[in-house]
Amino acid sequence: MGTKIAEEWLANCGGCEVTLLDIGEPLLDLLPQLEFVHIPVLMDNKYFGQTGEKDKLEIPEADVGLISGSIRNEEHKEITIEMREKCKTLIALGSCACFGGIPALANQWQLQDLYDKVYKDSVSTDSADTPNQDIPPLTDKVYAIDEVVEVDVYIPGCPTAPQLIAQALTALLEGKPFEMPERSVCDDCPLTREKKAIVSIKRPLESILNLEEEELIGSRCFMEKGYLCLGPVTKTGCYITSGEEEPHMPRCIKGQMPCRGCFGPIRKGANPMVDMMGALSSIGLNAREIPDRAATFNRYVGAQGRLRPLPKRI
Repeated sequence: MGTKIAEEWLANCGGCEVTLLDIGEPLLDLLPQLEFVHIPVLMDNKYFGQTGEKDKLEIPEADVGLISGSIRNEEHKEITIEMREKCKTLIALGSCACFGGIPALANQWQLQDLYDKVYKDSVSTDSADTPNQDIPPLTDKVYAIDEVVEVDVYIPGCPTAPQLIAQALTALLEGKPFEMPERSVCDDCPLTREKKAIVSIKRPLESILNLEEEELIGSRCFMEKGYLCLGPVTKTGCYITSGEEEPHMPRCIKGQMPCRGCFGPIRKGANPMVDMMGALSSIGLNAREIPDRAATFNRYVGAQGRLRPLPKRI
């Protein structure tokens, strides 16, 4: 029998599950050593028994557990606690699990304000009471997994890279630790930095590069061209591909777009908003020109206290 794997998805888009399937041939090499005992996207394993005969939610015991998605309701919380109890090693898979992800942008508002907006005040919705039958109540805010249970391994990204999942599983099978490097996207970016902005901040609505006249590698830093890039405050690792090409090429940069920050802070406890404002000022850009700075700098990392409701202005 192989290493038992359990996987769960909570408040997310399902992209990390697609990434799990996108591992491809490396997954085929791993499969003989793995036994999936619970993975909703692939197999049928009921929480309350196959015929609903149990009165308590249960997940089979496993050596390794993977959770994608953040915790948005009480059912998610119960599933997370059960996964922690049944899995020897617990992996937070993707930025929603690691930092709250896009769902945690909701942490900017009180829960009642969200209910009022969705069910009562939206111009496109007939006003109605909040649904409460056969629906788990929402938690007071969106939580990352490690705000509820202890997490052993973090694999960030939105979605993460298939090869990172394969590397993590391989390391665990071999009894080795798996950790992401504490380096920034800028450390692995092949663009040229002169530490001085050319223009003020612009919206990336047109092509950043004229590919007829310039190559991507060695071209000027996108942020110095005025395109907001969160590379200075974002953990590297998104460059990992099946070929491990050199030089390393961060995913968004490879697509000719600035980094959006989906791999989260470079190190635990970092404050991307404060660090990013320092990075902007160091090259002569004014952070005040960026609307909705808190959400922009914490787009994928709004849990763990980084986003919270502000007092209402009178």
